[in-house]
Amino acid sequence: MCSSCGSIIGAGQTECAVCGASVSGPASSRPGAPPVDNETVRFARAVLDRPYKFTIILLAVNVFIFILMWQTSGNSFSMVTPLPNEVLIPFGAKLNHYIQSRHEWWRFITPMFLHINLLHLLVNMYSLWIVGPYVEKLYGSAKFVLFWVITGIAGVVASYLTVRPGISGGPLVRFIFKSVDEPSAGASGALFGLVGVLFVFGIKYRRELPEGFKRAFGTGLLPMILMNLFIGYVMRGFIDNAAHLGGLVSGAALALVIDYRRPGEKSGMAMAWRVLQVAALILVVFSFAMTVKRFRDPLPASLINQPEQITDPNTQKFVAWAKGMNAAQEAFYQAVKDRDASKIDDAVKALESAPALDPKADDLRERMRAFLLRAKEISAGDEESAGSVPKKSQAGLHQLTEDFVAWSKEYNQWLKTNGKNYGLFEAEETEPPK
Repeated sequence: MCSSCGSIIGAGQTECAVCGASVSGPASSRPGAPPVDNETVRFARAVLDRPYKFTIILLAVNVFIFILMWQTSGNSFSMVTPLPNEVLIPFGAKLNHYIQSRHEWWRFITPMFLHINLLHLLVNMYSLWIVGPYVEKLYGSAKFVLFWVITGIAGVVASYLTVRPGISGGPLVRFIFKSVDEPSAGASGALFGLVGVLFVFGIKYRRELPEGFKRAFGTGLLPMILMNLFIGYVMRGFIDNAAHLGGLVSGAALALVIDYRRPGEKSGMAMAWRVLQVAALILVVFSFAMTVKRFRDPLPASLINQPEQITDPNTQKFVAWAKGMNAAQEAFYQAVKDRDASKIDDAVKALESAPALDPKADDLRERMRAFLLRAKEISAGDEESAGSVPKKSQAGLHQLTEDFVAWSKEYNQWLKTNGKNYGLFEAEETEPPK
């Protein structure tokens, strides 16, 4: 912290970017050093003495969620090893397929609190610790929370809109657009949003800001913005540049229409901002409640992290069989939970084309096929009736669920014994729809 104005000083800095004071000692002790701008110091102290509790709360929440994800993955400690899809997707990572086909809209919100690996988390949390307090102190906690949530969502939406399977083009196209729909997560969209807020703040209020703040914000942020965009260009394919740009633009747009709290203004907050802050927090909590509700839904086999090359014939047969079983369970969950039987026919075909493994596996497959046909029959009965679901369908659905519970226990037992002998993985236990 700067001893003159109280602002945060980054590692390696020799002077405060806001007031110009020396980190190691008074500015007057340095030969040829310009005097400290007293007006800047007065302004900075009036603003930077304000609390920044929600910056700390957001930082703690991000770290806590990552710890949960890391423990769920069972991975040993590693800075750069990414968490598997089996963890990222259930925790709420953005995946266009799930948003489009399963209408999981909350995946526009939850990704801003998730991170791919430990290095990803540390970089983003360090950035939040540097940038967040300035925004929260200048605009207040309510507006800060809104900035974070809105720009975070804008970043995820931009990422969603720029997934174009099969797209081809030069480096500029690949800088923004992605040809593969894969899990995406990270707080960087919201962080770029905060940078966009400070960038516009410095320009919008340049006539009333003291000299130190003009140097720190506004055009003073251009080198950092351009450097990060250059890094994104070099590492295109690994970095979600669309999310960064979406956050940056949305943050700048918000700062154009929202005023900051000037030094000397009353600390009382307008009720409208408080209501919007609470609404944003409720939206985040509800989104994670939805991820908890769908946490145990089985993943398609194509999304399960598997070894790059599988040469063993038995393992290859198991992969094909598992794809059919996963597709069948996904279709079953959708039919029972959402009353949507649109995937059942394709799932039945996938089961019928799956290779034979052993007598028990064949029995499990045939019983899963029967469950799908029963679910389809119940769904058809619901569509024919008007109003409430017939008692006959309710009874049939209840019996189907009980039968599936018994089947799941046998299926999980088979996976723990015979299944893992095929050399690929031991699948997670399945649970009946609730």
